[in-house]
Amino acid sequence: MTALARLDHTAVYASDRRRSAEFLADVLGLTVGAPFGPFLPVDLGNGVTLDYYEKRDEPIQSQHYAFLVPEEEFDSMIARLEARGVTYYADPSHTEPARINHLFGGRGAYFPDPDDHNMEILTRPYVRP
Repeated sequence: MTALARLDHTAVYASDRRRSAEFLADVLGLTVGAPFGPFLPVDLGNGVTLDYYEKRDEPIQSQHYAFLVPEEEFDSMIARLEARGVTYYADPSHTEPARINHLFGGRGAYFPDPDDHNMEILTRPYVRP
């Protein structure tokens, strides 16, 4: 089957777009791009950007973003979270602090960003039925 659609970008609401974009870029070992209109992009390196959009007039609703990362980079990402004093969790409900999971033979962790979006890093994609 040929893919009919590919995600190109998505907007991520943030109370401070620079703070949030720099936080994620730092954790993932990426860079923040140049502003594009009201957006501040983080290029994920696979043709997809997260375009941070500042929204100050109402509360930010927490969303979930999952990132498939190289196994050899996972420990560095966890170390960057620890250096920032950010607690990571083995589960999406954040009940298992300072632990990782081993789903599908890989490693994974969840962590909050500055606006409490539930971010996830995983080294193996989920096995879908």
